Amino acid sequence: MIESIIRWSVHNRFFVLLATLMLVGIGGWSLKNTPVDAIPDLSDVQVIIKTSYPGQAPQVVE
Repeated sequence: MIESIIRWSVHNRFFVLLATLMLVGIGGWSLKNTPVDAIPDLSDVQVIIKTSYPGQAPQVVE
């Protein structure tokens, strides 16, 4: 089966080149139009919790 695909590709170089250029073009367009939000935020996540526990030491509250 792979031999027939290779044979077809060799005989139809124009179509293979056209498909390759289309894929490169679509990839470039996708890269240009990908929103910035799609890139993950790699910064450290921090959560700040404010609470009160009157009369207790900070170690106990923690």
